[in-house]
Amino acid sequence: LAAADPRVLALAAQVTESREQDIPLLLLKLKGILNSASLGCEESKKIKQDIYDYDLTQYCMLVLRQDHSRLCGGWATAAQLAEILSHCCVGLEVKEDPEEFYKKFLPSAVDNLLFLGRRLQARFIRAIKDEEKQEFLHWFQTVTDAICWLFGGHIQLAACVLQSDHFLQLLITDDVETAVIMMSVLHNILRVNSSVLLQVDEETLYSVLDELVYKLSSTTNPVIGNAATKLLLLVAKFCKQLVKLLTARYKGLRGLLSKQWTGKGFDRDLSQLLDLLYLEQSNGKGEMQRQHQAACIIQATWRGFQTRKRLKKLPQAVTTLQRSFRAKREQELQHLKKQKEDEALKLQMQLQRQRAMRLFHERQLALLEIIHASQVNKYMEEMEGKSALTIQRFWRGYRARRNFHQQRQSLKEYKAAVIIQRAACKFLEKRRRRRPLSPWKDPKGLTDEQRLALQQKVDDYIKLHPASQMSEEMSKELHMQAQEKLAQFLLRSRLDQRAAQRRETLLAQVNTDVELLMNAPGLAETTEKDLDVFMSRSVPVATKARQSHNTMLKYSRWPWWKKLGDEFEEDDVIPDDALNAELGTLFIGGKK
Repeated sequence: LAAADPRVLALAAQVTESREQDIPLLLLKLKGILNSASLGCEESKKIKQDIYDYDLTQYCMLVLRQDHSRLCGGWATAAQLAEILSHCCVGLEVKEDPEEFYKKFLPSAVDNLLFLGRRLQARFIRAIKDEEKQEFLHWFQTVTDAICWLFGGHIQLAACVLQSDHFLQLLITDDVETAVIMMSVLHNILRVNSSVLLQVDEETLYSVLDELVYKLSSTTNPVIGNAATKLLLLVAKFCKQLVKLLTARYKGLRGLLSKQWTGKGFDRDLSQLLDLLYLEQSNGKGEMQRQHQAACIIQATWRGFQTRKRLKKLPQAVTTLQRSFRAKREQELQHLKKQKEDEALKLQMQLQRQRAMRLFHERQLALLEIIHASQVNKYMEEMEGKSALTIQRFWRGYRARRNFHQQRQSLKEYKAAVIIQRAACKFLEKRRRRRPLSPWKDPKGLTDEQRLALQQKVDDYIKLHPASQMSEEMSKELHMQAQEKLAQFLLRSRLDQRAAQRRETLLAQVNTDVELLMNAPGLAETTEKDLDVFMSRSVPVATKARQSHNTMLKYSRWPWWKKLGDEFEEDDVIPDDALNAELGTLFIGGKK
């Protein structure tokens, strides 16, 4: 193998040892190294191979992603690095791992170049000074030339450029200068690979064509119109299949071109494009006529079928219509009749009310004539009293009915609580009466074979583990201890079971009382019936409650020396000796 170029080796060493912000300026030395050899010769290919092997092209590609407004050299360095990268990639034949170069490195390089172009385009549009705009436009032109040089050397990259989102964003712009440059890039793509539009997906194809047609319809600039017309003509010449797409998707394109762009300086290209569109439209006109005639025949057959079907259903439809009309008319007549009856009843009630008022006033006048003058005031007071009583009676009835409707829900809840409480008490009483089952169960009987096998296991175990000798007295004493512990366990388990039942009963009673207290009305709304719920009719229960209350009061009045044993108890806790309240003496609301 031939030795690597010493200039490439030295530059690679400098890039490796330098700081990140100094790398772009060092990479500019590649331009002199590339220009030292003639284009296309073996020496140039050897230099490009060495540059790729020492990852200098990778450095160039990665540097393009950086923000060069903060680096030395600025965007001019970025444009020169884009040109260097394209020249390094064109004419390079990678022998070791070519798939990595063609399928990963080259698409990444194209994407980075387009990304750099988007940054330069954005800064060109935002620039205010003319000198600054010219500089950004020059650098943008340099980057686009590098892209064209790159896909010119590698034809497969043309489809990659078209399918990139950055390319579509660069093309979709209202700026004239950058739009013309991007359309020239698209023109070069079509010249390099004429069938590239058939290789990309439909979404990309439609986006490109939509943007070209939009530029023709939205602007009057002849430069934009000339570039877009040439592109459409090139598409129509190279891709005959796309002419049908243009005529079908953009139906007013031919009229737009002839009316808006005739006489703008590119009539030759315009006339060629119009001829191609007209020829395609005339070829498709016969097919359209045949389709139109077929559609007319289908429509006529369908309309005849629908008409015959409608005529068959006409008698039934007329009957249904007449029935619905008669029903509606009968409904309207009933409504009018009811309305007239209501009006007549209202008028009759008004006449009866007037007649009653007149009779009442006549009776009042007659009574006033009969009664002595000194008794008139007394009579009027009696009448006012009777009227007041009548009004009060009606008001009390109305208020009682309203309160009854308001308290119906609370009464229903109270009855439900009483029913639930009664059922819970019955359930607890049944559990209390139920006798506990004996914990001992008779063992299942063993067969002779099982008994012999078990005896054999016992004998084998005794042989392997001989037990220590125990006297008869010690055995009896051990038996007595076991019996005592068993009796204690049974007694303790029975007491624990009773205590658990007692706790469950107490919890059920406490929950019932808490629910009753939570659902109780306020003191302002309490009635005698509500008080009966919390009062017991049992004399022993009332006596025990009174004794417990007196005990609590007595305990609270004890002197300090009697409470010396209760230093660590809370103030609200009363000893069990002072307050002996049994579970059976507690009152459960709703139970008599």
